[in-house]
Amino acid sequence: MSLKMNKISDNHIIVKDIGFSLLAEGTALKVKADGYSMYPSIKPGSVVLIEPLAEGLPPSPGEIIAWKREAGLVVHRLVRIVREGNSISFFTRGDSCAYEDQPIKKEQIAGKVVQLESPDGRILSSGDKLVRKPSYLYNRLIVWVLVRIRRVLRPSKSPGGAKEETPHPPKGG
Repeated sequence: MSLKMNKISDNHIIVKDIGFSLLAEGTALKVKADGYSMYPSIKPGSVVLIEPLAEGLPPSPGEIIAWKREAGLVVHRLVRIVREGNSISFFTRGDSCAYEDQPIKKEQIAGKVVQLESPDGRILSSGDKLVRKPSYLYNRLIVWVLVRIRRVLRPSKSPGGAKEETPHPPKGG
């Protein structure tokens, strides 16, 4: 089993490195979104088109950017840029996240999102329509409700096949 897991991990690293290389060479990349951090702007299963940044044009606050980390790409909205002397830090945040991400440097930015597609290929949004200031609290509330609904619709099963009951917190304290 660990051999198979290592092979999957190796494949992930290879695909990640190819994606980083393509963006660095100026080639646009389509990736499938996973997770709810950018909900409702980017829904799980949506296809995100990422283009490399134009030379000499840094991204602007409000744009959705893709940045590199060890595990792969993070696609979050740029919320602010801080200049201190010769150093420039970029701060991003998922549209439904409670807090900003740790600051990143220009070298970590792989590109910006220029188009969103549904899983069946319909264009959902592109260009300036992607630039906005989200309502973080409202988006977090929506995600919280969606996660709870999914748990109700897909109850966990115990090893014997019976449904497990969700424990309720004690009353009064």
